[in-house]
Amino acid sequence: MYVTRVALTVALGGFLMGFDASVISGVVRFIEPEFGLSKLQLGWAVGSLTLTSTLGMLIAGPLSDRFGRRTILKLAAVLFAVSAIASALAQTFWFLVVARMLGGFGVGFALIIPPMYIGEIAPPKIRGRLVSFNQLNIVAGISAAFFTNYLILQWAQSGAGWAQTFMMDEYTWRWMLGLETLPAIAYFIGLYFVPKSPRWQIMAGNVEDGEKTFTGILGPERARKQVQDVLSALEADKEKEKVSIREIFHPYMRFVLLIGVTLAILQQITGINAVFFYAPVIFEQSGIGTDASFMQAVLVGLTNLVFTVFAILLIDKLGRKPLLIFGLAGITLMMMLLAYGFDSATYRLDEESIQTIEAPVNLELLSATMANVTYEDDVQFRYALTEVLGPEAAVEFESAIITAAIDINPKLILFGILGFVASFAISLGPVMWVMFSELFPLRAKGFAISFVGFINSGVSFLVQLVFPWELATLGNSMTFLIYGAFAAIGLFFVWKFVPETKNRSLEELEEALVAKA
Repeated sequence: MYVTRVALTVALGGFLMGFDASVISGVVRFIEPEFGLSKLQLGWAVGSLTLTSTLGMLIAGPLSDRFGRRTILKLAAVLFAVSAIASALAQTFWFLVVARMLGGFGVGFALIIPPMYIGEIAPPKIRGRLVSFNQLNIVAGISAAFFTNYLILQWAQSGAGWAQTFMMDEYTWRWMLGLETLPAIAYFIGLYFVPKSPRWQIMAGNVEDGEKTFTGILGPERARKQVQDVLSALEADKEKEKVSIREIFHPYMRFVLLIGVTLAILQQITGINAVFFYAPVIFEQSGIGTDASFMQAVLVGLTNLVFTVFAILLIDKLGRKPLLIFGLAGITLMMMLLAYGFDSATYRLDEESIQTIEAPVNLELLSATMANVTYEDDVQFRYALTEVLGPEAAVEFESAIITAAIDINPKLILFGILGFVASFAISLGPVMWVMFSELFPLRAKGFAISFVGFINSGVSFLVQLVFPWELATLGNSMTFLIYGAFAAIGLFFVWKFVPETKNRSLEELEEALVAKA
């Protein structure tokens, strides 16, 4: 179907967003010792992209209203490519941060515009599925980043002649970041083969062009009716003042804005980007080592992809609200399980385990100071390690030493992380963006989606920024417990207040949900 092909092409922006955002998960363990970063600096390296994506979301809607959805997506593709090249060439921490921040604008555009565009071209009966393509591509990008990170790490360690020729062993993390250039160029080219949004064309005064686009999607008869519906909605808006950012705070928007803002906060405050962007770090905390942690990160990406497909298949059958309730219940349960798993862990180095440490560390010093001492939590153990080895060595060799010392059930941690990702992928991941495309009236859609996207990205930045600090200060168990508590609160809100929007046109939803001024 033509509209499906168009939606898939536009949603490739989500692939770039997912790849760009999560590729940093494989980079952090290299840049932390190379640049001598503190925990908050490490958080900046990860969260800097999200910081500017927050600004990108804020301006994406107004820019797309003025210049068109497709034009802004082309700009996003250029930003992705330039950022990837600059990040791979970074020689200092702050140059890397600036390069990542440049790509953040592309991320902001790619998060806001594709679901807006797809929602404006999609027939109501399959709108949820088509809008979810963007989330599917985001998780495909995340999976691709985890997988390519793992492959590049393996190639760098393989000793193969071709890998040494390309200096993968020396520039491992630079290859991880630079690879994104290829899909960015492909996306830019692909956007020349999709039409402009028909609703935007009509809103911009190009009614004839808008009808032609609708005809290619819906057929002549339904296209004429759709054009009349859009014109009627725009005509009704003429009596109101010219739309501005103040419009979204008008009393008639109060209910839909409350839902949008709450979902925007909830999607991030339950910790999804802490897991996506620090997955190898989290798995290393369970004592499985670096290579295994990268491999398990690949499982995170695959789980995310599979359950996003389930969400796409179910969202127009079961509806938005049931998926949200089921997913939030799962998120709450899995976060509590992770909190329990890490809380039950103990850390103890004896003479035998010290000799198994595969790192260039002073084993005699460890034996003299930490042997046969049992630490009840990860915070105490890391503090003792820092006292003995110093902060730089403690960071660089932490994974190998934890592997030797920890007593934990790593399968429980893996199950909890995968269960959390599955619960998120079938609910908050795709459903939030689908509802954003449905909740807000056409007149204020650009500003409204940019505003709630701004909040979503801002919360994401804060989560990413403080996560390394949380692990070091509060510990693994308390960090996941906090995420679980937020999920439980969100579950109550969704059950109590969020409406069902499936199988209803955008104009019908506006009539039902938006109060009349």
